[in-house]
Amino acid sequence: MENATINLDARARTLLRTLIESYIRDGQPVGSRTLARTSGLSVSAATVRNVMADLEDMGLIHSPHTSAGRIPTPAGYRLFVDSLLEVRNPSPEDIRAIQSGFDPTASTQDLMDATSNLLSRVTRMAGMVRLPRHRNVALSQIEFLRLGEGRILAILVIDGKEVQNRVLELDRDFSQDELQRMANYLNAHLAGKSLHAVRAELLREMRDVRDDLDAMMLAAIDLGEKAVGDEDPDDVVVAGQTHLLGYEELADMARLRQLLEAFNEKQEILGILDQCIRGDRVQIFIGRESGLDWFENCSVVTAPYSVDGEVVGVLGVIGPTRMSYDRVIPIVDVTARLLGSALGDHPVDDSK
Repeated sequence: MENATINLDARARTLLRTLIESYIRDGQPVGSRTLARTSGLSVSAATVRNVMADLEDMGLIHSPHTSAGRIPTPAGYRLFVDSLLEVRNPSPEDIRAIQSGFDPTASTQDLMDATSNLLSRVTRMAGMVRLPRHRNVALSQIEFLRLGEGRILAILVIDGKEVQNRVLELDRDFSQDELQRMANYLNAHLAGKSLHAVRAELLREMRDVRDDLDAMMLAAIDLGEKAVGDEDPDDVVVAGQTHLLGYEELADMARLRQLLEAFNEKQEILGILDQCIRGDRVQIFIGRESGLDWFENCSVVTAPYSVDGEVVGVLGVIGPTRMSYDRVIPIVDVTARLLGSALGDHPVDDSK
């Protein structure tokens, strides 16, 4: 791809950009005559055909068997996104639509649901949000409520404001009085520490001082570890998958079935998002760059969101490779910054 970039002169770059913009806009293969007329260059259709043949040899465009026109390849889209695209500012309508979806007083889960839905609604693609990692947030309080034999509701208060409820299935039953004693023990020893530290301390205490604890306190540690334990590997919220059914290039039933299964299973979607957790800017996966063969006709645009300068999650959209990157990229970027602002309860300057 780098050699192709170096070998493209200004005329070839203009024609490639015009072809891709036309295909993104209209969804139809672009012919030489159309390019000669719309590129703004003073060149003949024959000259355009020669340039297009060179671009095809480089693997940047190809001709569908049903048409004499050309369409971009994933490599062509990659060159376009990396060096030819002019990203525009979000429209006032898009900004208003995004801002209307955020309520700083909402719970984290409600914010995640709202964000995935607004990404889908504004872009008409599938929106997705990786839930924030609670590695450094503090556990304020934990309580246990008996639901029935062997079933307990664990109530976690995080950072003094966020409440998480988790239903635990246990091998033995506890009375409500026993559960209260366990909660008192855990709160006395662990309150105010990060969830990561809580998890580590619970496991260390179980390993190091197991013989010195009475049965009730040992049970409390076991129960606390279950309640605070590893984050759900499926902690990704997805919305608007059905939008993808409306794109002709995604109409292959076998690949579409695989795509919808991935949304249902979420593991592969989570894997894509986790590739971006260490980044500090918008990232774009075009076609098989995501590592999934059946994403051949899809692109993924993601951006990390941060709270107090620390990246805690990733959001993005999945759509066809023929998407309006100039519009989608800033929408994803602004949404990530507004979500971080809502989670951290501090303002974001959307003009940046």
